[in-house]
Amino acid sequence: MTLKTPINVALIGFGFSGSTFHAPFLSTFEDYNLCCVVSSNPKKVQESLSHVRVESDFTKVLKDPTLDLIVIATPNSTHYELAKAALESGKHVVIDKPFTIYSSEAQNLIEIAKRQKRILTVYQNRRWDGDFLTIKKLLAEKVLGEVYLYEAHFHRYRPLPNPQRWKEAPERGSGILYDLGSHLLDQALHLFGSPDSINADIITQRPGAIADDYFHLTLKYGTKRVILKASNLVCNPGPRYQIHGTQGSFLKTGMDPQEQDLITRKSPLNKMWGQGTVENDGILSIKDTHSRILTIPGNYGAFYTSLAKAIYNKSTPPVLAEESYQVMRLIEKCWGEIPEEISHLKNL
Repeated sequence: MTLKTPINVALIGFGFSGSTFHAPFLSTFEDYNLCCVVSSNPKKVQESLSHVRVESDFTKVLKDPTLDLIVIATPNSTHYELAKAALESGKHVVIDKPFTIYSSEAQNLIEIAKRQKRILTVYQNRRWDGDFLTIKKLLAEKVLGEVYLYEAHFHRYRPLPNPQRWKEAPERGSGILYDLGSHLLDQALHLFGSPDSINADIITQRPGAIADDYFHLTLKYGTKRVILKASNLVCNPGPRYQIHGTQGSFLKTGMDPQEQDLITRKSPLNKMWGQGTVENDGILSIKDTHSRILTIPGNYGAFYTSLAKAIYNKSTPPVLAEESYQVMRLIEKCWGEIPEEISHLKNL
């Protein structure tokens, strides 16, 4: 058996996203060799990744011929320029969601990746939440019959805004719709495809907040409705998912444990990785019968396992860039920014 050469990686950005959602997998999975981190805070990097080279200049990384993959975990407004430069330098690229700020930027990156014959993918890790994997299985098996109402919430309780954080700053790409909406929209598209139309209520509720911190989206598929909601002013969130079909209903509370496990530096190689608590298992109701459905363990690492296979075999990546382009188009539609002549979402 021929051993594969590890994929040499540079991680761009070591804030919350880079240090929490990317570095733990890139530094522990055998398919990857995390060679370099680009950060303005070398001390923070070396505290957890003492063996990794730290650079402050992104252009130096682009000139390194030994690097195969660039992972971009920087503020949203920087995604396009960084990814464009990385692709043009011949690297494969992962961009943390929400891909880009504008759909035109996303389309341009897709074209560059095709021209360069390089993989371009977006880190939509919530496809590998345990609750979403469970729901995906239930729908594939038609346990609920024909689904006519799907509702997904991503609430938090953060009553005090912090405009110093770039996600809450008064700039394009900040706010809860780009942040959490990109997750919920990606999940909806993954399950149901492109909607016939979308309605959006997006506002700023918290005193002192600048960026949007609440949204309520309704995606219409004929007589089926997909409702996506998120708020920073919800102390008791209730069910995270509510799905109703002709044969029954499924309700699921609680959050997937992987983010908290990553924050506390639990190893992704742990055999118990991604397993939630019994109390958060979903409830399936078929007529008068109610049963607890065991949640499938979540697995964010599946993204990077699948990506390694795609790079080695020149095959399909775990998330198609074209799928994340559709998410960007939907976000633009929510803001009312798609010209009328191209607004029919079935043609995305």
